[in-house]
Amino acid sequence: MSLGHSLRLVLSPPHPAGRPFLIGGGAVAVLGGAIVGSWLFWLGAAFTAFCLYFFRDPERVTPARPGLFIAPADGHIVSVEPAVPPEELGLGPAPRWRVAIFLSVLDVHVNRVPIDGTVTRVAYRHGAFVNASLDKASTDNERNALAIRMEDGRDIAVVQIAGLIARRILCDVREGSRVRAGDRFGIIRFGSRTDLYLPEGVRPLVEVGQTTIGGETVLADLSRPTGG
Repeated sequence: MSLGHSLRLVLSPPHPAGRPFLIGGGAVAVLGGAIVGSWLFWLGAAFTAFCLYFFRDPERVTPARPGLFIAPADGHIVSVEPAVPPEELGLGPAPRWRVAIFLSVLDVHVNRVPIDGTVTRVAYRHGAFVNASLDKASTDNERNALAIRMEDGRDIAVVQIAGLIARRILCDVREGSRVRAGDRFGIIRFGSRTDLYLPEGVRPLVEVGQTTIGGETVLADLSRPTGG
């Protein structure tokens, strides 16, 4: 990664979800600056700088070839295995391949659509806040699940999962929304996980431990169905 690319990533404009935090941190810094020798200035400045970094929302170049499943989040892959989609989506009890991506507080937290289609279901479920890198986070943690119907009629699921310190999941799409691969659809505040459930018969092209770039990394390919 070039220095210029790294700087563009760090200095990307913040997602709108970060505005309340940035305004709050800036206000504390201004208040602290008005008081000579106040530690409030440094506290406010440090918090504002962290929020600028955490809520950064860089532009991404999504592969244009139809049939590719694109990573819905930045992070590293912690699980690649068959699993049943969240029951609230009504996609049935049959296991399908799931790719789970863990996002640390250092990763970009904007979520992106993995493939073209129509959102058929958005379902929020309250739950726990265990470490999102653990496998049980997929079933136990608070989550927001989306079902997306692809153009060939098959369904996939994308699940935003709260982490150990995450306390807010934001989703910007609604049932009936037409979405395209790479579109932004939400954000999870402060450490989280995003799971992608592929259609039956499509196997992931990635392995545990790989790093993903949301909106760019290819996770699977419809032209390469290699088993259920």
